Amino acid sequence: MDVVMLSRLQFAVAVFFHFIFVPLTLGLSVLIAVMQTIYYRTGNETYKRMAKFWGKLFLINFTLGVVTGITLEFQFGTNWSRYSEYVGDIFGSLLAIEATLAFFLESTFLAVWVFGWERVSKKMHLFAIWAVAFASNMSGLWIILANGWMQNPVGYVIRNNRAELDNFFTVLSNPYAWGQFFHNMFASWMLAGFFVLGISAWHLLRRNEEDFFNRSFKLAAGFTLALALLVALQGHNHGNTVARLQPAKLAAMESHWETQKSAPMYLLAVPDENAEGNAIQAFGIPGVLSLLAFNDPSAEVKGLKDFPKEDRPPVLLTFLNFRLMVGLGTLFPLLAGAAFLFRNRLQDKPWLLKALPWAIPLPYLAIMAGWAVAEIGRQPWIVYGMMRTTDAVSPVPASSVAVSLLAFGAVYTLLGVLDIYLLRKYARKGPAA
Repeated sequence: MDVVMLSRLQFAVAVFFHFIFVPLTLGLSVLIAVMQTIYYRTGNETYKRMAKFWGKLFLINFTLGVVTGITLEFQFGTNWSRYSEYVGDIFGSLLAIEATLAFFLESTFLAVWVFGWERVSKKMHLFAIWAVAFASNMSGLWIILANGWMQNPVGYVIRNNRAELDNFFTVLSNPYAWGQFFHNMFASWMLAGFFVLGISAWHLLRRNEEDFFNRSFKLAAGFTLALALLVALQGHNHGNTVARLQPAKLAAMESHWETQKSAPMYLLAVPDENAEGNAIQAFGIPGVLSLLAFNDPSAEVKGLKDFPKEDRPPVLLTFLNFRLMVGLGTLFPLLAGAAFLFRNRLQDKPWLLKALPWAIPLPYLAIMAGWAVAEIGRQPWIVYGMMRTTDAVSPVPASSVAVSLLAFGAVYTLLGVLDIYLLRKYARKGPAA
């Protein structure tokens, strides 16, 4: 493999491992804040125990997430120096704000929350966990604003052979980035909901701390159902933005080759990139693709053949990841709906209690698939329509990148195993007496 592919693989390994930790941090911080708010308002000690128990799992996840996140940003200098040189004036400013504002705010108030039990007032302690939740999600916003700019570059001028910031407000109000942000945040909060549901179901099946885990389950059930529906609705809305701003990505997501009005959606399709078509194509529903893309069943949808071959994204990978994301996204409201519907009769539904722990990994897979669609579907561009990925890589030997790729893979695998081991250990152990 050449240095471009090795560098892409290394970044993919780093960002996917880092994203094992991120969504749970974003969503669980909000649920813990809600639990502590109930404790503050009612004085019910069970909710205090809930905040502490789920907070311990949050801390494990947060700590390991920080370790993987720090190394990620260094790759913009080591592996993608030409990219950093060309667009660093814009991209770097967003990452700097994330680190100096959101991350430090999050870390400071997390320390207050962890060490402040019985040391600061209840009001101040409650404020600390809400500050952590707010800062965590604001950190995600700045990162996604940076990625959204790569997907839809705005607010810049080309000067001195590089992209320079021209209008910061235009960058902040990028519609592509805000669509990504809400879709990603809703998915992360939903993931945290399934995390709480799955662990609570495991304990309820064994009749451990029934009052504690019944309350955790009921709180998470409505939360998760609402977020599962919001993810689907925002996914459709963001799909409209993709259709408008990145038509080649949309065509790859659906393996849509011919430009046509009232474009059908095929329930069964197998892309064949070499033949520029689908090897299998069946059960087409007329006008559905046009409706989903533009909210108009008669709208024209561009096909992949309208784009030069060198400007098309990899179709098979984009198509399969999109199908995986949508398939799981259809399952989540059903699972969350069952949890909400039977929340007061859980002991009569052992099948649900057995199923929910196995559902914990599914939102992770859906989110990873969604990011694969976003990044693979943007290729061959690192900044859409402006800079190709092949032009952004550092001038370093492929052997150097291969060695660092193996090293990152080994370290991140160790951290991933450690995270799963610690979360599993303390989740099974249950809350302190």
